[in-house]
Amino acid sequence: MTVETVIANGTLVTEHGTREGALAIDEGRIVAVGKRDRLPVADTVVDATGQLVMPGVVDPHVHVGDHVSLDTYETASKAAALGGVTTFIDFAWQGFDGDAGPDPEVSLLEGIADKRSRAAASVVDFGLHAGLLREDPAAFDSFPDLVEAGVTSVKMYTAYEFGLSHGFIRRALDRLADHGIVALFHTEDDSICEALTEELRAAGRTDERWYPRSRPDYTEAIAANAAARIAREVGAKYYGVHTSCEEAADVLAAHRDDGTRIRAETCTHYTALTDERYESDGALPRIAPPLRTAADRDALFEHLRRGSLQVVSTDHVAQSAATKTASNWWEGPYGANGLQRSLQVFQDEAVAERGLSYPFVVRVMCANPARTFGLPNKGTLDPGTDADIVLFDPTASDEITAGENASVADYSLYEGRQVTGRVTKTFVRGELVADDGAVVGTPGHGRFVERTVPEWTA
Repeated sequence: MTVETVIANGTLVTEHGTREGALAIDEGRIVAVGKRDRLPVADTVVDATGQLVMPGVVDPHVHVGDHVSLDTYETASKAAALGGVTTFIDFAWQGFDGDAGPDPEVSLLEGIADKRSRAAASVVDFGLHAGLLREDPAAFDSFPDLVEAGVTSVKMYTAYEFGLSHGFIRRALDRLADHGIVALFHTEDDSICEALTEELRAAGRTDERWYPRSRPDYTEAIAANAAARIAREVGAKYYGVHTSCEEAADVLAAHRDDGTRIRAETCTHYTALTDERYESDGALPRIAPPLRTAADRDALFEHLRRGSLQVVSTDHVAQSAATKTASNWWEGPYGANGLQRSLQVFQDEAVAERGLSYPFVVRVMCANPARTFGLPNKGTLDPGTDADIVLFDPTASDEITAGENASVADYSLYEGRQVTGRVTKTFVRGELVADDGAVVGTPGHGRFVERTVPEWTA
């Protein structure tokens, strides 16, 4: 038997540990893992001496090609490939036409069709979350069709003009629970945030450093507590997106009585940066929820270590520096790009700075997000699964600069940061898509991944 590729002489990293070994790839799948001399002959042998061989990162929280992000699927997926992200999950919105903007006639299923039509040039694999943006009970009837379409998660907001009431959230969660669909929540108490914003504006607090005070940590915790409590009462799967602070993380940990139906993520920027950046970088780090304190950052790592937070994502949003700096802090746009640097920055913070392990990194960036969102063939090096593989040099040094961005975003929150560790090669289903800082994959190689309804266990 001859296989297409063998990756040899590296250190294999899974969520369970590390070992020296090799793996064989054929027809897009990992077909064997073991000692090099026991694997099949290969057409191509990739020498991974001195490098880590990791599963591709699964980023379950990105925004691409819509009303909040300037990236196309081609530019975002190229950034992903360079950053070792082999699968990401984007959002398909109810009530939004990708060309014309807000349109209340657009259904959840039409939003999914629209996003899939925009993804033909993706270099990496992708999935979709549906997004409920208005209180329309008729949308509940489409939930079985979402599952049939491989979209097994639905996002809701408690803030902004499309925030939903507790009454509607309860009805939606009750129906989502019937189908095992995961409910994602952006949680901030909108009424308090709006009131604080008006108070700060009236007092002339227009400098960007006042922005975090308009969305304090307790507003996130209040909303997370309410939404998670409702989810528990109706037996729905709850997933908290972009958990930014100790108070919100503590709330969600307290709801995890059985360890199954309450899960949450944080984002790379919350683990690597603090609110001091509003003094130095102005509008560029304007994200929602805001960057928090160093104590919050430490607490997030402790929750990740204990498993009460399970996932690290990017919440990738591509904007230009000019757009961010041209508006007031209460006007937006919000968000920051992160796909290309997330693995590099997070592992530097987790491993080099805090002494955590590479299996820990794989657990929260690869294995857990794949399990959480019904991607059994992703986030692992197990034989029979997709050959989504990252080669990572843990000793390389690098200085981050936005001049290397593949995303259309022309700035980086990590500009000038010196990091240890670098992605050297990224494979998606066995095809080399990024090599030594260059995108070599073919636009269109990426596929839409139909996700299963996940079985959440402790």
